[in-house]
This record gives sequence, C-alpha cells and structure tokens, in this order.
Amino acid sequence: MIDRNSRTILSVQGLRASINGTEILKGIDLTVKSGEIHAIMGLNGSGKSTFAKVLAGHSAYEITGGSVQFEGNNLLELPPEERARAGLFLAFQYPIEIPGVANTQFLRLAYNTVQTKRGKEELDPLEFDDFVREKMKLLEMNPDFLDRSVNEGFSGGEKKRNEILQMALLEPTLSILDETDSGLDIDALKTVANGVNQIANKNNATILVTHYQRLLDYIVPDYVHVMQAGRIVMTGGKELALELETRGYDWVNTGKSITGAIA
Repeated sequence: MIDRNSRTILSVQGLRASINGTEILKGIDLTVKSGEIHAIMGLNGSGKSTFAKVLAGHSAYEITGGSVQFEGNNLLELPPEERARAGLFLAFQYPIEIPGVANTQFLRLAYNTVQTKRGKEELDPLEFDDFVREKMKLLEMNPDFLDRSVNEGFSGGEKKRNEILQMALLEPTLSILDETDSGLDIDALKTVANGVNQIANKNNATILVTHYQRLLDYIVPDYVHVMQAGRIVMTGGKELALELETRGYDWVNTGKSITGAIA
C-alpha cells in the first residue's frame, strides 16, 4: 500500500563519480522515501560501496556529474560532518579502531553533537550512561564495551553491533549500511538485523548494501536494486534478491527476470 504521507528523503539523479581519474559511478538514479528499505546488490567492483561512500562525503572521490538532494537540500555541498549532523549515517563494512578513545566518550560526543544540531538538550555523563545502556540491550551488548577503546580488540561481530549502536543513538533520517552482514555468523546477523528493524520507522529510511540474500531474510526490503559497472541496471521487489541468490548475476545482462523486475 502506498503511503501518501511519505516524503522524499533522498533523490539521486545521474550521479557520476571518479577516483584517481577512473570513473566508478556512471549515472546513478535513485529515489528513497520515508518508511522505505532499499537493498543495493551486485558483484565486487560494481560500485555499491563507492556509492555509499560518495553519499557520506568520502574525500577520495570526485563528483563529475549529477545531483543528490537530501531532505530537499544539496547534499554534495555539505562536508561529511555536516551530512552526519543533518541525519545521514554510514555503517562501515570495516569499522576502524580508535585506540585511546573510550567508546562511551566517543558515543556521547557523537550523540550530543547531533542533539545540539537538532536544538535539543545534551546529556551529561551520568544521564548518557543510563541512556546508552538501554540501547545496548537492543543489541545484546555487554556494558563493559563502554569502557574499552572504540572497536579496539572487538571481534567482527562486536564491531558491527557497535556500528548499529551508534545508529540507534543518533536516530538518523537515512541509514546506509555498507555490507554490515560481512563477517557475521548467523547469531550475530540476527541480532544486528533485529536492531536495524527496531530502529526503522515511517519517518526514516534505510539503504542496505550487500552481496547476499541472507541479510534480506531478516531485514525485508521494499525495493532491491542491482548494480553493474557503476549503474543501477535492474530494480524489483524482495523477490529479486531471491532470484539473484538462485541464478547469480550473469543473467542480469539479458534484462530478463522471472520476477518481472524493471531493467
């Protein structure tokens, strides 16, 4: 059923981007509305992660064409930190370690920075401690992780949970999860997916970047897009992901899908 009260959060038109003189994105068109979950699938080298990084404002990429509107504003004019404050969140495929910075300090600074941008009150350390511990229950995280350096010595699954914890705290308008399922065992995958599902609501939107169907067993997308050679070449419903799992990506070039996806 179409939600007539939904609003356009992200509008990408003809986006082209290069790195070191090599064009990676060759004309991306994508519209994401509130309440929607979009999955972007494709083989390695198709441009999926580049697209996520470009939206977040990674400095290594040069925008060579197209436009990106975020909540009606020109996203490409904003530096990365302003994009984050405006409500865009990127969960990394490979979260970095930050030795010497306690997780609780990092999380509280990020949270209070966004709160200030939204015109809301900051939380002092004691208030924040109570708040973050409630959020950690969502991801079955041990509170001991608050006192450890950011991601230092964390397992792959613990790093991904810490990313989704940030998402839960910041309550972004648009969350982009770049291969969050990478390196997760099935139990960790279910826990992370449960957290994402509980954060998603009618006022925000999510873009999932993934190779595999298995993440989409737990986070069901409204739309599935297939990327090849820097373009979205096919779009369909959740059934398209199942077809990709069964048939692989070779048949996508033909544009013939048993699900009736749009090429």
